[in-house]
Amino acid sequence: MFLENVVVDAVDPQRLGHFWEAALGGENLTDEPGIVETRVAVDGGPTLDFCFQQVPEAPAEPQRLHLDLYGDAQQAAVVERLRGLGARPLDIGQGDVPWVVLGDVEGNPFCVMESRAAYVDTGPVAALPLDSADPERDAGFWSWLTGWTRVEGAGPVTLCHPSRRGPLLELCPEPQAKGPAKNRMHLDLRLEPGDDPDAVARGIADRGGREVFHPEWGDLPWRFYLDPSGNELCVLPAPQE
Repeated sequence: MFLENVVVDAVDPQRLGHFWEAALGGENLTDEPGIVETRVAVDGGPTLDFCFQQVPEAPAEPQRLHLDLYGDAQQAAVVERLRGLGARPLDIGQGDVPWVVLGDVEGNPFCVMESRAAYVDTGPVAALPLDSADPERDAGFWSWLTGWTRVEGAGPVTLCHPSRRGPLLELCPEPQAKGPAKNRMHLDLRLEPGDDPDAVARGIADRGGREVFHPEWGDLPWRFYLDPSGNELCVLPAPQE
C-alpha cells in the first residue's frame, strides 16, 4: 500500500487543475469534463498524482489539508510566478510569518515556504500539512498506511517517504475539531498486488480509523475511511496485472 493521490474538490476542475499543473510542473494524465489529473514525480523519491474532481459548489469549511510549496532562496520569484498564473495574496490571520500565503484560482489557501533545511529534497511540494486532534497518535496511523517514517521536520510531527525525498506529511494540531463537512482536499492510498483489502480495513479500525459507506454511493471500486481525527481518505484497489 502506498500514497498515490492528493484529491482536490473543484467547482471548475479544468481551471483549477491547469493552474496547479503549471504551478507544480506536473505531467498531465487526464483532462476530461469533471476531472483533471496531473503527476508530480520527485527524482529518486515518490510520485504523487494531483486529482481535481468536480463538486457542485465551492467548499466553505476550514481547510484541514493544504500544500506548502518549495520556495527557499527563490521564494519571491516563486510567488511572482504563481501570481502570474492567477494566485492572489490571502490573509488567513497568519500575521507576520516568513512564508507567503496565497489563494489559488478557487481561493484555496496554500503557502510558499522560506528556506528550511528539512525541505531540501522535497521537490516542488515541500509539505502536506494535515490537521490532527492528536499528532502523535495520527503519525502512527499514517505511518502504517503509507510506509513513511518519522523524521525531524518543520511540523510538530513529520513523516517522510523512505527515500528521504519528496514532500513531508506534517501532522499539525488542529485549530478546531473536524466538522461533518467533507474535507475539500484528501489523500488516496493504493493497494499493491497481494494486499488484502479486508485486512487493511481491520488495520485501519485497530488504529482508530473507521470505514464509512452510504448506500446512495452505489458500488464504488474504492473504500472510504476516516482517520482518527475524522479526515477523509480512500483506499483504491490494486492495479490490474
